[in-house]
Amino acid sequence: MTAGSTTRAARRAAMFGGGGEEAGTFRRCIATGETRPKAEMIRFVAGPDGTVVPDLAGKLPGRGLWVTATREAVGQAVKRKAFARAAKAQVLAQPDLADLCARLLRERCLALLGQARGAGLVTAGAELVSALLSGPQAGRVALVFHAADGAEDGLRKIAGKARGVPLLRVFTAEELGLALGRESVVHAALIRGGLTDRLLTEARRYAGFTAPAPEGR
Repeated sequence: MTAGSTTRAARRAAMFGGGGEEAGTFRRCIATGETRPKAEMIRFVAGPDGTVVPDLAGKLPGRGLWVTATREAVGQAVKRKAFARAAKAQVLAQPDLADLCARLLRERCLALLGQARGAGLVTAGAELVSALLSGPQAGRVALVFHAADGAEDGLRKIAGKARGVPLLRVFTAEELGLALGRESVVHAALIRGGLTDRLLTEARRYAGFTAPAPEGR
């Protein structure tokens, strides 16, 4: 299997999943030595050619090599040859592995956001989001996106109403707009649902590879 086909396999697994290991809730990071919930980590496997690829869905066959979901941790794992030590084999971790993780996580998040829109879980637009957060359905809001390139005053207004709701700034207005079928979107709120839970987990992982970091609790 070539490096290109290995990357494509990782992308398919990230987007669509499959069968694989599910035992346990926590894993030890091979870069930092810390034990964390699996939701805060990324599983890697070595492909048939020995190239390390991210398995975002945790479904690819093979021994899982777990790393904290941050650019720094993945970079450390590559630099310190932690993948080879953990695998006890000659495996190759490409220098741009953190960039690959970021691209796959971005694709995964935006695909989930589009699915959430189709399921009727998304409210977009400053006025509509503000009204939702101020209305009787406010308790159902589980996640709010504010465009990373959006105005700070708009963020403050929404944040003031989104108390206790995770507020993430990991996508641009154009990226949010493309996922939601619009030219651009600065604010988007999602009500509770299985897709929202998955998106929150993936967006928090993606935040470890971008700046600024997620806000909220």
